[in-house]
Amino acid sequence: MNRTLKSICVVLIFCINTFSYAQSSRVQYFPLDQVKLLDSPFKQAQEVDKKYILEMDVDRLLAPYMKDAGVEWHAENYGNWENTGLDGHIGGHYLSALAMMYASTADSEIKSRLDYMVGHLKLAQDKNGNGYLGGVPNGQKIWEEIREGKIKAGGFSLNDRWVPLYNIHKIYAGLRDAYLIAGNEDAKAMLVELSDWFDDLTKELTDEQFQEMLISEHGGMNEVFADLAEITGDQKYLVLAKKMSHNQILDPLANQQDRLTGMHANTQIPKVIGFQRIAQLTDENKWNNSAEYFWENVINQRSVSIGGNSVREHFHSTDDFSSMLSSDQGPETCNTYNMMRLSEKLFESSPDRKYIDYYERALFNHILSSQHPEKGGFVYFTPMRPQHYRVYSQPHENFWCCVGSGLENHAKYGQVIYAQQGDDLYVNLFIASELTWKEKGVKLRQETSFPYSETTTLRFNHKGQKKFNLKIRYPDWVKGGTMKVEVNGKEIPVILSKDGYVLINRKWKSKDRVRVTLPMSTKVEYLADGSPWASFVHGPIVLAAESGKEDLKGLFADDSRMGHVATGKMYPIFQTAVLKKTGDQVLPAKQSDDFKFYLAENTFHNGESTSLIPFYKIHDSRYQVYWPILGEDEVEGFKKELQSKDELMLKLESLTIDKVAPGEQQPESEHNFKAISSLTGQENGLFWRSTVTAFQYDLKNPKSEGKTLRISYLPNKNRNPFNILINGELLVKEHFGSEESMKIVDRDYDISAFNTGEIEVKFESIEGLETERIHYVRLLKNN
Repeated sequence: MNRTLKSICVVLIFCINTFSYAQSSRVQYFPLDQVKLLDSPFKQAQEVDKKYILEMDVDRLLAPYMKDAGVEWHAENYGNWENTGLDGHIGGHYLSALAMMYASTADSEIKSRLDYMVGHLKLAQDKNGNGYLGGVPNGQKIWEEIREGKIKAGGFSLNDRWVPLYNIHKIYAGLRDAYLIAGNEDAKAMLVELSDWFDDLTKELTDEQFQEMLISEHGGMNEVFADLAEITGDQKYLVLAKKMSHNQILDPLANQQDRLTGMHANTQIPKVIGFQRIAQLTDENKWNNSAEYFWENVINQRSVSIGGNSVREHFHSTDDFSSMLSSDQGPETCNTYNMMRLSEKLFESSPDRKYIDYYERALFNHILSSQHPEKGGFVYFTPMRPQHYRVYSQPHENFWCCVGSGLENHAKYGQVIYAQQGDDLYVNLFIASELTWKEKGVKLRQETSFPYSETTTLRFNHKGQKKFNLKIRYPDWVKGGTMKVEVNGKEIPVILSKDGYVLINRKWKSKDRVRVTLPMSTKVEYLADGSPWASFVHGPIVLAAESGKEDLKGLFADDSRMGHVATGKMYPIFQTAVLKKTGDQVLPAKQSDDFKFYLAENTFHNGESTSLIPFYKIHDSRYQVYWPILGEDEVEGFKKELQSKDELMLKLESLTIDKVAPGEQQPESEHNFKAISSLTGQENGLFWRSTVTAFQYDLKNPKSEGKTLRISYLPNKNRNPFNILINGELLVKEHFGSEESMKIVDRDYDISAFNTGEIEVKFESIEGLETERIHYVRLLKNN
C-alpha cells in the first residue's frame, strides 16, 4: 500500500471510530418500531394523523419535483403555499411523516406510499442528472447563480425566490428519515447524491459568500449534513455542516449574548439544533455552549406555560410579554416542534430531567392541542389572547409550515418515552406503551391513564433474568417531593441521581412490576416578564377555560395565504376578569377525578366563577389560559391602561381592510412583495423596510371600500425625500423634517381616487437616497 493511500485509510478509520464512539457514548432513543402506543389521547391523535396522511394525494405532493425535473406528470400541484413559491416543501415533511408513521404502526398502506414516493423522487433526481432534487420553481436557475457566486440574500428570500434553502431542507430531512427510520436504502443513496450536489455547488464560495447566503432562512441544513457525516463516516459532510452554520447566530450564543429579540424565531431554532448535532461529533465547546444557552434563554425567558414561544413568528422582548397577550398570532407550532427536537439532542448529549420536563410540558399542552382530535387538521398559531381561538388546516386546502411539522408531530409520540445508554434504561414519559428492547431481549409494558391517574405501572415480560439499571424520571412538578416507587409491591427508598432520575439496579425478570406514584399539585405560573398575568398548571398539565363558540370565523381554514390566522372578533382584553391577589396563592379547586377544576366567585374581583379543564381538550371554542392577579388597589389602574391601548388597537382593526408589516415574512409574502433591492431590520422589536431603489406590495380591496392609506414610520433617520406611488401613479412626494426625528409617525393619505379591487403601493427612492424606515402599511375604510 502506498503512503498516500495508507494515510487516507488512517483518516477514514479515525473518522469512523470517532463517529462510532460519539454514537455509543450518547443516550439513544429507541427506534419507533420498538415502541407501541397503547390506548391514550396520544394513540387517538396518532390514528387521526394517519387518516389525514392517507387523505392527502401523493401524486400532487410529488408534482413540484417531477415538473422541475422535466418528468411528464399527470397531477397538478396542490395550491396555497404549494404553488406560490414554496412548492415541494410539504412533500419533504410528508416523506418524514410516512417514515415515522410506518415505524410507529407498521401500516402496510403507509409503507406502500413511502416506497412509491421514494421511487418517483428517484426518477426526478435521475432525470436531473446532477444529483439535485427539489420543487423550487425554476430552481435550477438560481442554483447556478449561487454556483457563480451571485448571491442576493434577504431574511426570507434568496435570489428572488421564497427561502429555497429552507424548502430543499425538507426533502433532505425526508430522505434521511426514510432511510434511518423506515430503512429505505434508495433514500440513503439519494441523500448522498443530493448532498454531493450541494457540496459541489458551493465548493468555490468563500466563507464570506457562504455566510451571506445563510442570511436567508435555510432550515436545519447543518443538522442534515452532520447526520450524513455520521451515517457515512465521511468527514467532508461534517465540514459542510460547519460551513452551513450561521456565525451571526452561533458566535453571540457561544459568548452567552442575547440578541434574539425581534428575530424570526423558527429561522433560528433549526440552526441551533444543527449546532448541537455538530457538538455531538466534535470536541469544540462553542457548538454545545451555543445550544445550551439558547435553550435556557428561550425556555426560561421567552416561553409561555404551554411550552410555546413567539408572537407573529418573532421573539418578543424578555421583559415585555404584552404582545403575547394582545396578538391573534401567538406561539407557532413549528417553533415548539423544533424546541422539542433541540431538547432531544441536548438530552442525548447530557441527560438531565429538565429537558424532558420541558418536552413533557410542550407535548401535552401545545403539540397534543395542535391537532383537531376528531376531524384532524393542524394549528399554526395558538393565541394567548384571552377569549380568542385557533384555526385548523384541511388536507387539500392548506400547506403551511405547521401542516408539515404537524404531519410529523403526531406520528412520533413514541420517540422519547424511553431511552437507553449502555446498561441504563430511561423511562422519560408516563404514556401507556410497550417497549421491546431488542438488543437486551427486554419487554416492558407501561400501564397508565396519566394524567387522569397519578400512577404508572411498569410490567416486565421477557425470558430469563436481565441485569440493567432502570432509571425513572423524577419530575420537577411532583408534589412536595413525594414520589413513591414500589417493586413487586414493596416500597423502596427513592434516591434522586444528579440527572434527576430514580435508579433501580437489579436483575429483572418476567412478572416483575414497578408501580410509581406521582402526586400532582396545582400551581400559579406567571409570565416571565414579571407582569401580573398567570396561568394554572396541575402537574405538567396547563388548565384553561372555555369561553364561548361565537364568531369562530375560518375555524377550518380556506386556501387563502393567511387562512391560518384566526380573524374572528377579538374581545377587549380590559374586560378580562381579574383574580384577587391575597396572602395565599389563588388556586383553583379540583371538582372531580376527571380533571375538572373550579375558580370560585370569591377568587374574582367581580364575583364571577369559571371551570377549568386541560387546555389540550379545548377545541372548536374560544378559550382563556392567562388571567391577571391583582390587589384591590391595582385593578382600576391596570384596566384603564389596558383599555387605552386595546381600544385603539381594536378600533383600528375594525377599520382595516388589509395590512402588511414590512420586514415580516408571512405578511410580505401574502402581499406579493417585490423589490429591486431593499434594506430591512428591527429596532426594539419593531420591524422596518427601506430602500435606495424601490419596493412594493399589493393590498386587497375587495369591496372598493379603501379610502385611506395609513403608513407608520419608525423614528426619522434619513430625512431624504422619497415617492409613494399607487397603481403606478404618484400619490405623494414625502419628506420628513427634523422635528419628527424622535418619534414613530403615522401618516394618513387619501386614496379615494383609486377605487380598485387591488391597490399596488410602491415606495420609490429619489436619486438613490435611502427612504425612511416603513414600519406598517394599512388600507382603511371610513368610520
